[in-house]
Amino acid sequence: MTLVLGIDGGGTRTRASIVAGDKVLAFAENGSIKRLRVGAEVAETNLRALLKEVFANAGVSSVKAASAGVASATMPGVAEWITAVFRDFGIQHSEVVGDEVIALDASFRGGPGILQIAGTGTNCIGRAPDGSRESAGGWSSRLGDEGSGYWIGLHAVRRALNAYDREQPTRILETVGRIWGTSTIEELVNLGDGTPGPDFAALAPAIGQLAEEGDVVAAGVMEQAATDLVETVLLVRSKLRRKHNLTAEVPVAWIGSVIGKARLVREPFFTGLRAAAPAMPIMQEETVGIEGAVWRAQRLADAAG
Repeated sequence: MTLVLGIDGGGTRTRASIVAGDKVLAFAENGSIKRLRVGAEVAETNLRALLKEVFANAGVSSVKAASAGVASATMPGVAEWITAVFRDFGIQHSEVVGDEVIALDASFRGGPGILQIAGTGTNCIGRAPDGSRESAGGWSSRLGDEGSGYWIGLHAVRRALNAYDREQPTRILETVGRIWGTSTIEELVNLGDGTPGPDFAALAPAIGQLAEEGDVVAAGVMEQAATDLVETVLLVRSKLRRKHNLTAEVPVAWIGSVIGKARLVREPFFTGLRAAAPAMPIMQEETVGIEGAVWRAQRLADAAG
């Protein structure tokens, strides 16, 4: 039975699976291997520890092929260092692609469809029946990523500061101060504006809870996040229809904690898409990105003979 390795390297954690046919022999999870987030040294340490663990758990010493889907895979040097680590573990047939690529294949197995990613960051990618792709968003936490966990945390603080100036009630600053360990608004601002800054994405669950409890400012942030995610999907849909002469609807899949765990984003996301495109199929269950990495690794193994 051919053994393959799939890796899903997102912004906050990395997962790995070794699979033989349809059987998962081992699964392991470790910290991020995204260099922009944790630095080159920590990223490599995390990857090596992850590979050591998953090989040990599977009770094997080698695999035929590996596919790694990694955030920021196109950054200079990223594919090269991951490939070098793979070779140290005896993996000769491998690829390094964006985490959006493995998620797209987890959803559609090479077929057409639209995938909305909404976790720490956001990105929307669509694939036409001929394999060509269109995308929207994904322009980084500072320049885009509307509707992401980072965006929710950052814009909640921004809107809360504006509400503070206008003497409008909100518990956001109080909540963020408790999470960040700041005791005054000046300390909160200095920390939030610092370099490196705090993890704004980590604030998203608390902002969602405040919105559920009726905080008007927090609710407005969650509403805008949902609106932005709907608009991004519809933009990619429009590109596919306009540029590739599509008339039939393609399905929509999604992945990420913002849709998966935040009810006040998830429900209006589904509602907004159904209202705009009633015939468009929308997957109810979250895509599991690592399944796409395994699928791609199996294709690599087959191509290697």
